[in-house]
Amino acid sequence: MAMLRHLTVGGVGALILLGLLWEVWLAPLRPGGSMLFLKVIPLVLLMPGLWQGKRRSVQALSLVIQIYLTEGLVRATSDPGFSAKLAWLETALSTMVFATTLLWAKGTRTDAAKPS
Repeated sequence: MAMLRHLTVGGVGALILLGLLWEVWLAPLRPGGSMLFLKVIPLVLLMPGLWQGKRRSVQALSLVIQIYLTEGLVRATSDPGFSAKLAWLETALSTMVFATTLLWAKGTRTDAAKPS
């Protein structure tokens, strides 16, 4: 479980960094940056709970991460140039985080929640 937790926390950290760099410096929607960097706030808010291994944070992340996956897919197929490459990176990171989140949540469920 520790490896899944580290992969999830690392993936979320990478998504936060990517979101900030993408929208402020690398390929912002508008020259000079855009307010779209605020999209990382939900991930930042979940990070302390993920770091501590809290199950509720993992469950919330499994719902929130789908927004980033969807954004990555939409922008990968609609944005031109370097922004599309960043979007594919966001898609890959989101997919990895979603998979590790599901495995982590499955591995930490209580005996009462396990199917018989």
